[in-house]
Formats: sequence, C-alpha cells, structure tokens
Amino acid sequence: MLYKNYVKAFMLICLRYIKQRHDAEDILQDSFVKIYRALNKYDETKGSFYSWSKRIIINECLQSLRKKKHEFNFEVFPDSDKIIQLNQETQKQLSLQELTELIQGLPKGYRTIFNLYVIDGFKHQEIAEMMNIAESTSKTQLLKAKKMLQGQIKKKEKILNTRYA
Repeated sequence: MLYKNYVKAFMLICLRYIKQRHDAEDILQDSFVKIYRALNKYDETKGSFYSWSKRIIINECLQSLRKKKHEFNFEVFPDSDKIIQLNQETQKQLSLQELTELIQGLPKGYRTIFNLYVIDGFKHQEIAEMMNIAESTSKTQLLKAKKMLQGQIKKKEKILNTRYA
C-alpha cells in the first residue's frame, strides 16, 4: 500500500536528482526499504508522512551522488552575470516534461542545489549542512543554476519562435 500510494511522486523526486533512470529506480527501491524500516520513527506531530518520507528520498539521492563523486562538481557557467528575460508565452508553452529535462541537463552541483532550494524548499543553511559546503556557495550555485536554466529556456524560445513563425 505504501509503495502503491507514493511510487510515482517519489520516482519524480529521484529523477530530479539522478539523471539515469535505472539508478533512480535503484535509489527509489532502497528508499522504500529505509522508509518501511523507519516507520516507527515517524512522528506525525512533526509533519506529514509525505514530508518525512520525502526527506529520506532526498537524502538517499544525495548519498548516491556523493558515492559516485566525492565532491559535487560546481562547474563555471560562462556569462553568469547576464540576466535573461523570458517571453511569457514561452513559459506557458514549456511542458512539465520539457522543464524537467532542462533541469536534468544542468551540471550535477547546480541541479542538486536548484532542486533542494527551488523545488524542495530547503533553506541555504540546510543545503550547506546537507552537502558540506559553505552557505555562500549554495547561494552562488543557485544563482548560476537559475541563469543557466534561463539560458536553456531562451534557446527553446528561439526554436519555438522559428517553428511557429
């Protein structure tokens, strides 16, 4: 019942952090085992079951990323000082799948911080502790991730405009 109710939502979380679907599926299975084994530790007075279990999923994803590479690779993004304005029509035309693919295309470090902050709602201090980095690094990487994502969306916008022109 636990698996049936949460598999889709939890798989989407895994895919936001882990590029390879088969790796995300493995992490998902490991996470369900951890959640099941820790059910007695869940305290409903501290939050919803979904929030509690989502944190386990995210921690499993981060642990997997750490195992594959001891440090997160915070690549330098050229022109990161440019602010790109997006056409509102382009934002409406992007599907959730397209946006997810663009997020998955971010370098691992950028993608991880973007997901933790923007999508999962963690504060920079929490992210810094989770990833063993400085809080300022989290803030800087988020800014760079947003700008890189804006650049990717801008490219999509050009493609859409030429397609429908």
